[in-house]
Parts: sequence; structure tokens; C-alpha cells
Amino acid sequence: MPYLRPRPQGAPDAWSAETAAQGRRARQKIVHAGETPAPETVAELLRIPVGETVIVRRRMMLLDDHPHELTDTYYPAHIARGTRLAGTAKIPGGAVTLLAELGHVGATVHEDVIARMPGREEREALQTAPDEPVLQLTRLTLQSDGQAIQVDLMVMPGHRQRLHYEMALPKEPQTAGSSG
Repeated sequence: MPYLRPRPQGAPDAWSAETAAQGRRARQKIVHAGETPAPETVAELLRIPVGETVIVRRRMMLLDDHPHELTDTYYPAHIARGTRLAGTAKIPGGAVTLLAELGHVGATVHEDVIARMPGREEREALQTAPDEPVLQLTRLTLQSDGQAIQVDLMVMPGHRQRLHYEMALPKEPQTAGSSG
């Protein structure tokens, strides 16, 4: 969950902090940032027409100087246009912190994880063998009013990952006639 919450003033982004606590070094290369037409999957998740302008940040995440993850993060243009989200500079505290500063705080997250074989470009970028599958994680972040504020499409070598989730279970609903 630390990846989904704004960071305190002056704190590093969650991934850098987590890997540093493990004695490892995380960094990212921003391959591209700016306006782009929304691909079908992103448009569907953001509930906008295919091809509508969105802001994308394409990053190569490195762990101990080795390719660890390809991440494309998409934002609605009305939220991100003209902000640091549309640029290639690192964002202090991470994008989630900047979104909060802009008045957009995630309240609900939907994630979908699949295993698949990588395409040639993904395999080359992640430096994996042709027979090594990847995990593809798609994350949609919504505000409390249901507005989609961010879509992440992440591709990671399957054999180098550990996905760990902590989820609060909703309280059991009270049924008619039950006592407190």
C-alpha cells in the first residue's frame, strides 16, 4: 500500500525507500513523457474515448542497475497537462504525492495480474530469455468520487518478482434481526 499513498514532505518515493531499506538501489529511467492518444485498454479504464489525449510517463525501473520493470503510467489530460507528470524529470516523493498536491487522492485501486510471454522489445529491455514469462500488472486508481486518476501498465520478469498484498476486509454487514 505505500505505493498508493502520498509521501510526507521531503520523503523519497515509496519504491526507492523500500529498496533502500533492503540494502538495494532503485532508480528509474524516464524513457518518454508527454501527450499521447489513449490506447484501447487505457481509454476503457479511464472511461474516455479511444484516441483521446492522455499524459503518459514511460519508465524503465532498475534494481541494482539491472532492468526490473517496464512501467507506463497514464493520466487524464485535464489532470496532468502542464504538470511535472507530463515531464521527464523525477518527481520528488513520486507521482502519487504530486497527484495529492494537485487535489487528486486515490481511494480505490483495482489490480489485474496475468502471466504471459513477452514481446521481443519487452524481452530485450528486461534482458530475459525467450522462454521466460513476464507478469503484467494493470492498476486503476480511482478517487472517492469514482473518477479515474491513474492507470499503470507494468511488465516484470516473472522469475524476479514477489507480489505481496495486504488488504483490509470490509466489516461483515449486519443482517436484519441481528444484535450488535
